[in-house]
Amino acid sequence: MKATQVPEIAGAYLFEPTPHSDERGFFCRTFDAEVVRSVGLDPAAFVQDSVSRSVRGVLRGLHLRSGAGEAKLVRCSYGEIFDVVVDLRADSPTYLGRAFFELSGRTQATVYVPAGCAHGFQSLTQTSDVSYRIDRPHDPAEDVTIAFDDPELAIPWPLPVTSTSARDRGAPSLAEVLKHREG
Repeated sequence: MKATQVPEIAGAYLFEPTPHSDERGFFCRTFDAEVVRSVGLDPAAFVQDSVSRSVRGVLRGLHLRSGAGEAKLVRCSYGEIFDVVVDLRADSPTYLGRAFFELSGRTQATVYVPAGCAHGFQSLTQTSDVSYRIDRPHDPAEDVTIAFDDPELAIPWPLPVTSTSARDRGAPSLAEVLKHREG
């Protein structure tokens, strides 16, 4: 497994495993504590795993947590997604930086999203399963959502949005969220 720093987002990493394929399919390690530790992250800090299933065109995000935030490892275990990370840490050298990834079940690559960054994705295939490993128990009272179509972010979503949650459809702009965080 190889870990590569994401230049657009300080502290973000892409973990790329080495799938071993044969006539049966493939096998690969999707999490390796030593590799995670080698980039300065504590593998024991992750306390919850979750999975979402989406159909083609579904968009989830942009989400982050208030308070201390939430770091997460995100992997598409089946299908393919267009994945987005936005740095919203005011003290970060990559503040407002955006990074885009195509994650898929073929590669099993994982993105580490630092606390204080927003995250979202769009399903590119008929079915996409996305696995999350987070470093704090989820608290819905701390959920923050930013409009996925905010012109200031200008995220190049690759497909028309076929479905999103009511919360995501009604999300405030980036400017509104930043104003609320400062105030």
